[in-house]
Amino acid sequence: MLQRFFRFLWRDIVGLVAGGAILLFGWHVWGSSDALLYDSGVRISSADAPPAEEPVEHISTPKPLRAVYMSSWVAGTESVREPLLRFVENSEVNAVMIDIKDYTGKISFPVENKIIDAVEADERRIPDIRTLIKRLHEKNLYVIGRVSVFQDPYIARRVPEIAVKDSRGGIWKDKHGLNFVDPGAEYYWSYMVEIAREAEHVGFDEVNFDYIRYPSDCALKYAIFPYAKGRERSVVLEDFFKYLRTNTRDLGIPISADVFGLTTYSTDDLGIGQILEKIVPYFDYVAPMVYPSHYAPGFEGYKNPAEHPYEIILISMKRGVERLKAINEDPQKLRPWIQDFDLGAEYGAAEIFKQKQAIHDAGLDSWMSWDPANKYTKEAYKKQ
Repeated sequence: MLQRFFRFLWRDIVGLVAGGAILLFGWHVWGSSDALLYDSGVRISSADAPPAEEPVEHISTPKPLRAVYMSSWVAGTESVREPLLRFVENSEVNAVMIDIKDYTGKISFPVENKIIDAVEADERRIPDIRTLIKRLHEKNLYVIGRVSVFQDPYIARRVPEIAVKDSRGGIWKDKHGLNFVDPGAEYYWSYMVEIAREAEHVGFDEVNFDYIRYPSDCALKYAIFPYAKGRERSVVLEDFFKYLRTNTRDLGIPISADVFGLTTYSTDDLGIGQILEKIVPYFDYVAPMVYPSHYAPGFEGYKNPAEHPYEIILISMKRGVERLKAINEDPQKLRPWIQDFDLGAEYGAAEIFKQKQAIHDAGLDSWMSWDPANKYTKEAYKKQ
């Protein structure tokens, strides 16, 4: 039953048993007798306990929230981080999102949780995450930690038993050469919970889960997902969402989900398992990636949707608001991503203003802005 995965996760934990440490592992049946979920906790005797740390204080979620994305490399590199923070301080932005685990599968800072530490962190990125978050808090910035979930080439390659398989042999990869963990591999789910716990422990105010979906591109006809066990993809993901909600409820901080922009518009699962009504109940906030450049030519009659940022986002978010009202959920749970990068059209301050106006006109008040290069259009975020 994937003992290799478990050995991989606890190889650095075993040493805790010596010297009075007590290691407790819990095994619980999930669904069927052959689907064992690894649920672990570490208990250390008082003699071996580390020195008490300064209690972490969290910032309440701003209303409205105006966030920008900051990659882990930028967050940990003073020469590029400081100019970005100066821009943020002089703008309407009141929150930043930082990668905890990105597309590489590596954790971006040293961790104290022994289960996560066994998976290895890329400690070069953010050497001192606690100090960074404390500094951001002093600037009254809300700090969100982003976790790429099923896109995880590091785990997929190290533990191929739970990776998406390729019918031609080996492990399946997308057009960028990245591997995915099978979303139905429940063994992996507890790892996401441990990451969320570590995030809260070091000071993040919210944990954002991205890539909570099945793969969407490249040779999908060759992709094999044995852990679905006959379930529809949206059902597999909803089971994961339930597990995540149940096991992070005690953290006391919000959890959020990034989803395809089309989830607000389409009622099917888009082939990736995401159905809005099966996602919203399990998260405090849901962030549709309504980048106009990501809509196909001809969407709602627009030959090039990227050239119509106001119209595309207004259509998408008005429909999302209607769907949340229909299931008695607060529409303000919707916190869309907007586009601050060139793709399909050039994006400057005017295009960013149009996106924000569309969100306002759809009845929403929060947004997050994405630029993978972290070089934001400064004049588009001036304080009101």
